[in-house]
Amino acid sequence: MVEKDALSLSRPLFIRPGKPLLSSAIFFIAVFLLPVLAPAQSGSKEICLSCHGVQGLEKVRKGKAVSLYVEREKFSQSVHSRLECASCHRDASQVPHPPELKPVECSTCHTDAFQAYSQSVHGKAHAKGDGDVAFCSDCHGSHNILPAKHPDSRVYPLNLPRTCGTCHGDPELAKRHRIPVANAYQLYMDSIHGRALTRSGLLVAANCSSCHGSHEIKPKADTESKVYRTKIPSTCGACHAGVAAEYFDGVHGRAVKEGSSVAPVCVDCHTTHEIRRVETPAWKLEIIKECGTCHRESLRTYRDTFHGQVTGLGFTRVARCSDCHGSHRILPSSDAKSSVSQANLVSTCQKCHPKANANFVRFSPHADPNDKARNPGLYYIAGFMNILVFGVFLFFGLHTALWLFRSTLEVWRRRKSPGEPEGGQDPDEGGGKNGK
Repeated sequence: MVEKDALSLSRPLFIRPGKPLLSSAIFFIAVFLLPVLAPAQSGSKEICLSCHGVQGLEKVRKGKAVSLYVEREKFSQSVHSRLECASCHRDASQVPHPPELKPVECSTCHTDAFQAYSQSVHGKAHAKGDGDVAFCSDCHGSHNILPAKHPDSRVYPLNLPRTCGTCHGDPELAKRHRIPVANAYQLYMDSIHGRALTRSGLLVAANCSSCHGSHEIKPKADTESKVYRTKIPSTCGACHAGVAAEYFDGVHGRAVKEGSSVAPVCVDCHTTHEIRRVETPAWKLEIIKECGTCHRESLRTYRDTFHGQVTGLGFTRVARCSDCHGSHRILPSSDAKSSVSQANLVSTCQKCHPKANANFVRFSPHADPNDKARNPGLYYIAGFMNILVFGVFLFFGLHTALWLFRSTLEVWRRRKSPGEPEGGQDPDEGGGKNGK
């Protein structure tokens, strides 16, 4: 398999065997044509393409055949088509050029982008000599670089996930570098964002760079990262502006603004790469458990109710956390705007129970029979019922034990006196016909 090398055009060269015409053409150009053209056109595209525009031009590097072929048509459409080859390959300004060329320095022109890259997780790894990490050409291409808005560009929104997936869809690479999410590409493609982008063609759907950035990608533990925990709501809010406004108006968003690192953010409920539609039954059931990771006591008391027991069986047509408390703008019950404030309880319950009234909402959905202070009546009733149940079981248990004891004695007595009839009565004393 031929390995493409876009950044180094060097020797020794060879042409694949079995191509005498190609070999003759290269020989003619190198021996007769280049000496004539080189003084006037050293480093120009035409003089370079006279060799590198010939299919099959290769070299051997570390035992592998590396292609040195540059497709003229693709290069003519690239953003660099107006540049001369020596603008990037500076040590190839003279023909013939040195056997080994230095890597292209994109930072010469793209100063800001390279500065951002050098501070990113990719740039820092590249500076340490990591050969697996993404560099400029891995994302943008080499001689075929197209504008980001061109549909064929590697970084065009429809193509970007596939470009990033070259690395972030490779389990072996993820294992070598201890990347936590080894299949980010596969998860994203099956998510609501991935489907909107690839199946519906919605260019506004979030892609990799929407959340992580482009050149300035940083680890999620970095406070400057777009996916740092407290910055996630703002990152998601770049697209979901209305939802972000509701979130920051709720108790969770306010806590994040105050610097809380434990308050739930978007990814806690919706996950990261594998975000699904909230209408799916599986998501509706799983979000209850997710709320319970913080609100353990509320989840426990919810599970004791009719609503909780029905959802525990896998049905979703009953009230869940968000049906009562809301989803993004969650407010305390003491807030007049809260859906569970005393003034709004009837209207909240009427969403499912149209005939709900003031008496109906006296029901406590999180009643705790163990909480004497909050539910004294329920506490004593539950205590009485526990005593009653215990007493009933104790009485009938004792009754059964005594009956078993008596029955055992009776069986033992019969076995000891096998001739004795039931009840211990003598057959001659029964008062029958011959009993006179």
